[in-house]
Amino acid sequence: VSFEVVAGEVYSIIGPNGAGKTTLFNLVSRLYDVDAGAITFDGDAITHLAPHQIAELGIARTFQNTELFERETVLKNLLIGHHVHRKTALWEELLFLPKVRAQDLDFRRQVEDVIDLLDLQSYREQIIGNLPYGVRKMVEIARALCLGPRLILLDEPSSGLNPEETEDLSFWIEDINEELGITVVMVEHDMNLVNQVSDRVLALTDGAVIAVGTPVEIQNHPDVLRAYLGD
Repeated sequence: VSFEVVAGEVYSIIGPNGAGKTTLFNLVSRLYDVDAGAITFDGDAITHLAPHQIAELGIARTFQNTELFERETVLKNLLIGHHVHRKTALWEELLFLPKVRAQDLDFRRQVEDVIDLLDLQSYREQIIGNLPYGVRKMVEIARALCLGPRLILLDEPSSGLNPEETEDLSFWIEDINEELGITVVMVEHDMNLVNQVSDRVLALTDGAVIAVGTPVEIQNHPDVLRAYLGD
């Protein structure tokens, strides 16, 4: 599989179940080891970096099933990622020096901005385990945004959402991309969502790329139609 994502775009990956979509995300985020080939980010090879190094570079991701701390509040879940971008030494943190306090305040402001962006104000002090699934999905996206990424990987973000929640999601993806300037790569089955927010779409089947193009081009591509509808 070979493809390139341009900085600043919304790039969607579609394909039948088992096509290899989530596997691509697991390779980029280094949850899986790469057997062959190379992965680059901003021109630098990241093929063999550790997951925490990937995060430090500015790559964040969500999962098909939410990976949150069920017994903690929304706010605490969003604050957890603070350590990724710490620029202070351990001894400075132990003494809680002014530099550390300033970083904590900056990160707290960043978290509050994300809460406002995704309309999570009314949920901030609620326990994750008590929340509807759709809200949990948004908290998962919010936590990834709190890492301050340049690239966010959204794995099936509309899975489990009702039509109204999916419509809200489409606006938030556009805001993430346009207002925050974050490049978005999205694995998604909901073609209405894909068509609404994507600049380009990559179609996969059986671990191979069959087409790349605009949403309209992909909708009308004969190989894509064949893969989805059969001969």
